[in-house]
Amino acid sequence: MAMAKYSRVDGRKSSSYCSTAVIVVFVAFCLVGIWMFMSSSVVPLENSDLSSQETRNEAKQTLQEGVSKQFDDTSGDISEDATREGGTMPGKVSLNTDEESRKSVEENQEENHGNDSSDEKTDSENEQRTVDGDDGSGNGKDGEMDSREGESNLESGQAENEGGEMNNNVQAESEENSGEIRSESAEGGKNSDEEVSEDKIKHVDKEDISTVDNNEKNQDGNSEPSAIENSAESEENNQTSNEILPTAAQSEILTESTTQNGAWSTQAEESQNEKKWQQASISNEENDHQWKVCKSTTGPDYIPCLDNWQVIRKLPSTKHYEHRERHCPSEPPTCLVPLPEGYKRSIKWPKSRDKIWYYNVPHTKLAEVKGHQNWVKVTGEYLTFPGGGTQFKNGALHYIDFLQQSVPDHIAWGKRSRVILDVGCGVASFGGYLFERDVLAMSFAPKDEHEAQVQFALERGIPAILNVMGTKRLPFPSSVFDVVHCARCRVPWHVEGGKLLLELNRVLRPGGYFIWSATPVYQKLPEDVGIWQEMSRLTKSMCWDLVTVKKDRLNAVGAAIYQKPASNDCYNKRSKNAPPLCEESDDPNAAWNVSLQACMHKVPEDSTERGSLWPVQWPERLEQPPYWLNSQIGVYGKAAQEDFTADYNHWKTVISESYLKGMGIDWSSVRNVMDMKAVYGGFAAALKDLKVWVMNVVPIDAADTLPVIYERGLFGIHHDWCESFNTYPRTYDVLHADHLFSSIQNRCKLVAVIAEVDRILRPEGKLIVRDKAETISAVESMAKSLQWEIRMIYSKDGEGLLCVRKKFWRPTVEEPIKSAIV
Repeated sequence: MAMAKYSRVDGRKSSSYCSTAVIVVFVAFCLVGIWMFMSSSVVPLENSDLSSQETRNEAKQTLQEGVSKQFDDTSGDISEDATREGGTMPGKVSLNTDEESRKSVEENQEENHGNDSSDEKTDSENEQRTVDGDDGSGNGKDGEMDSREGESNLESGQAENEGGEMNNNVQAESEENSGEIRSESAEGGKNSDEEVSEDKIKHVDKEDISTVDNNEKNQDGNSEPSAIENSAESEENNQTSNEILPTAAQSEILTESTTQNGAWSTQAEESQNEKKWQQASISNEENDHQWKVCKSTTGPDYIPCLDNWQVIRKLPSTKHYEHRERHCPSEPPTCLVPLPEGYKRSIKWPKSRDKIWYYNVPHTKLAEVKGHQNWVKVTGEYLTFPGGGTQFKNGALHYIDFLQQSVPDHIAWGKRSRVILDVGCGVASFGGYLFERDVLAMSFAPKDEHEAQVQFALERGIPAILNVMGTKRLPFPSSVFDVVHCARCRVPWHVEGGKLLLELNRVLRPGGYFIWSATPVYQKLPEDVGIWQEMSRLTKSMCWDLVTVKKDRLNAVGAAIYQKPASNDCYNKRSKNAPPLCEESDDPNAAWNVSLQACMHKVPEDSTERGSLWPVQWPERLEQPPYWLNSQIGVYGKAAQEDFTADYNHWKTVISESYLKGMGIDWSSVRNVMDMKAVYGGFAAALKDLKVWVMNVVPIDAADTLPVIYERGLFGIHHDWCESFNTYPRTYDVLHADHLFSSIQNRCKLVAVIAEVDRILRPEGKLIVRDKAETISAVESMAKSLQWEIRMIYSKDGEGLLCVRKKFWRPTVEEPIKSAIV
């Protein structure tokens, strides 16, 4: 009993001792736990990632419902959650989110407010990472990954999001509260620590959509930008700091020949598309191309097809200006044209009409020769343009009004007369001031002793090309210009049976006008009188009607205005077939590298034929399908008029919802635009409300739709993109290529085409590419090798969209161009 009692007492003592020990241990664990909790709030990244991931998973569910509706749109609009600016690896997508997505995110973030601070801290560290195809950044589902030093989400324990697809090679996107205001990063070789653009982003399930950091690094991270480049970049930052980031619906990329019914893609399709991206092959020559600077006699003004001195020196004759025609080298150059020393970003329109930077076009010869005629003057660091010309020393506007007053019911600038051809344009002041009358002028002049006249025009923001009235047809269809104008253009119209004037007859619309303002019209010198008599005989035999001869007393000049017949009655009544009518087999629309013919084509008289009726007045003609698009099948397979309307609606949507809002482009600084593969001109038509002009280029191997473009009051030109374009370097602000590169890659090397793009695009200019996914990958790779900035990239169902910005970077190694050295 005693033992039992003792045992009970001893047991109570032992229990008390144990309780004390347990309490001590418990307190110790609490202290350790508190210490670990305080440490974890600063150190572990996985916790921040997880909480951020949970927030995104909740937001994603909200987004997916809206996304599926966006993909149901039959126009092929891309969902509104997919756009993001910045560079990516080939095969991936970098797009900005729309405001609706951000609002949804912010609502979810309010519920998870405690996670925001850790997200922001983690993302601010991840902000400095670069984007590169080999950087080893992790694999993940729809959500973002905040991994460091190349760790993948799988390695850090990130789980798959609901229904998400694995997006390879994706780096984290920095998150801040609004993400709606974008600041551009510094130029040149600046490191990515200068990046200031941080955007809220979300991923979308079941689409090949992913986001990555905005990569502003150049290939050569050690190169320093010039002072000029920095100043231009600073200007760009000021101009675009308030731009709204793009939305997904704004990034529609499907072509008119395809439709989307809105069904989500299958895993098999997604995997196949991913493999295509990963396996996109780029030739070693293009992928590893080492860029060099072109060394030529013309230096910064090098034009490959007009500076081929190896061929020019061997020409048997230059009587017909053969030396001013195109003579392309057998192999197009793959080097980069140097910048003029002191080059600056071009002055904005409309100020550029009156002045440009001298160092951008550092030529003074024209100012010395034509300064007294108010063509151009040197004024400090500027070249100024008083608006004069040989025939309008007192200003182009007075001259323009003088012409209309001469035949007010016939000319009607901006209504009946919308698209004109200005031959021997000089610095194109005539065309520049016609914009005030709603008229588009295709101005051209040769690259001749009037140094840089066309370059002046383009730098001013006025449409112009390099061409000559020589031995070849002009690169335009027949019967497309409402008016042809020649003011002292120095073309001998009357010689050799009027062959050159007959070429104007080919491109002039039936019922259109030829305005000839030259000394034979108003001077009585023997030579002038003789030329006038010859022109009178020639024009009469061509059945042109001399409408009027008027004198401008202010400028002391005169103009003769002729009208081309609108029927064949006069042709049939001629006593002599001189100039002869062309053979029926002679195609008047064949214009690429075709020799001139001294003959006239009959005027179409069937009301269903193009040219038989005058177009409706501007601006109605822009949107109305041409009357002669009746029984044809359109480019996209529909009836032609339906095709035309669908194309226009397509581009109106793309322009308004994507290009104007979602490319990060400051359109107020854009003036000269080129559509490198135009179809019906829908892209240009959709830009009609902006202060831009668009050069519509119809490739020679594409459907010849250029007459449609002219019919709607726009203009354009035929061209072969395996050769250089007839323009000076650095003349366009935006180049647009819709399925161009994939269509010509079997005929010419992509590296040469990209070199030409670099030649004609201004520093800070933008290239927008819509093409097959593998082609987008190849172009992106070459853009990176040029140290261009990848502004946006997107892919879906084998199609892609890319926007890049050219920088001021030039290589240091030169490549002599033997054909271009005198």
